Amino acid sequence: MLQECGFTAVMIENFHDAPFRAEQVDPETIAAMAVIAREVVDAVNVPVGINVLRNDALAALGVATASGADFLRVNVLCGEAATDQGRIVGRADELMRRRAALGSSVTILADVDVKHATSLDTRPLAVRARDLVARGGAHAVLVTGDATGHAADLQTLDDVSRAVAPSPVLAASGTDPEGIAETLRHCHGAIVGTALKDPETGRLQRGQALAFVAAART
Repeated sequence: MLQECGFTAVMIENFHDAPFRAEQVDPETIAAMAVIAREVVDAVNVPVGINVLRNDALAALGVATASGADFLRVNVLCGEAATDQGRIVGRADELMRRRAALGSSVTILADVDVKHATSLDTRPLAVRARDLVARGGAHAVLVTGDATGHAADLQTLDDVSRAVAPSPVLAASGTDPEGIAETLRHCHGAIVGTALKDPETGRLQRGQALAFVAAART
């Protein structure tokens, strides 16, 4: 449905596994996501991404590699963050070495100051974002608000985009049909979930998806 509505990629995540494991999910979660991801890869003609919450990037890489998915998202690639799961430590070294060992071409999307977390790195955000790419190996940087459904600050999007250029920057929370056109003037793209869902059932709604794509294209 998302593909038919005009979205250019889709992403699978274990969103309903809350309360999340901090860094290493259970084996059955990895197995289930790999099976589901393979079905999605076979069903669509757009890139497919994997996000294993809260921060199991190695599992995401394994799922993506086994299923033929194209990209993964990791909430804390570098540095350390205080979260509701406790402290989470980025392990870019493990992820990038495993990616190389597998001969993988999976693209790495990494958050800087991810939602529902407080970075323990006090350096300016633009500096941290630059290191995320130059030292951590991220191929694209994601900017979020402070919680699910909360929009990213437009000035922050500008600052991060300048810091990591020419690497792409995506707004990764809080986008909706009313604000997406303006948001896209400050970054290269967006990840959206909440604005496409029925608030009572959590199911994706075709009308809301069509409205979002139409607004993004204005």
